Amino acid sequence: MASDSTGPTTALRAGLPDRYLTPDDIADLFGVPLETVYAWRKKHTGPPGFRIGKHLRYDPAQVRAYVQGLTGETLAA
Repeated sequence: MASDSTGPTTALRAGLPDRYLTPDDIADLFGVPLETVYAWRKKHTGPPGFRIGKHLRYDPAQVRAYVQGLTGETLAA
């Protein structure tokens, strides 16, 4: 993962919304196409998501833990 000023680590340091994240949020956070987010889900890679009815959502705490696992950095909540 790149360490530029617009990457997920920077976004996580700035704080995630106080709500479950959508696939669009994840695509924006990681700078990837929406199709990539769905491919990660299908391949069981990427941050873990869950369904609420027919909607796919991501817990910000789990997204933070996923990025910490990739970078080895400890990010403040």
